Amino acid sequence: MKSIKIYAEGGGDTVAQQAQIRDGMEELLKAPKELAQAKRIKWKLIPRGGRGQTYEAFENAFRHADNETLVVLLVDSEDAIAPEVNGDPDGNARARKDHLLRRETSWDLKGVPPAQIHLMVQCMEAWIVADPEALAGFYGKDFHVKGLPVRRNLEDEPKPAVYDKLARATRDCQKGLYAKIKHAGKLLALIGPAKVADRCPRFKTFTEWLTGEIEAA
Repeated sequence: MKSIKIYAEGGGDTVAQQAQIRDGMEELLKAPKELAQAKRIKWKLIPRGGRGQTYEAFENAFRHADNETLVVLLVDSEDAIAPEVNGDPDGNARARKDHLLRRETSWDLKGVPPAQIHLMVQCMEAWIVADPEALAGFYGKDFHVKGLPVRRNLEDEPKPAVYDKLARATRDCQKGLYAKIKHAGKLLALIGPAKVADRCPRFKTFTEWLTGEIEAA
């Protein structure tokens, strides 16, 4: 493997908006990125806005990639998915792919190895709320930390509830209500990867798989 390309959902429609999400997500993924760089593997994280645009960019890159390029799809699950089964990475990967095929009937993932498909469950904001301390530091004294989801496994928190609780937690903040385009990139750069892995199992799966692929290259 000589290069990695990760096509990620999020970032809005402009180059500047996508760059902000990219920078934040690359900070969150700093450890695997630095490992890749140490092994002289080219690293490219590519936010493409909406999930449709992200799929199309991934699909095109995957179909035209050479054998030395690892092309990865990273999108929201949007809704609930059964918990991962311990000790069954292949089965868990197939479950991720099957979930997307059930939701997105127009997507053609034929030939895509399930291991190269990963999910933010149920949305990227589940990663963000996994680190209340980082959010409190960003939003300041009027942040209502008790408004955030309290369940340990944030992948069980419905997407609408994540957004609603983020709004409640930030309703009085000088920076204003949480807004993906304005705040998500900055927050992704601040949250702790270990805290996200602890409360979002598929983030841990993604980063451990990515690290393993880089180490094996």
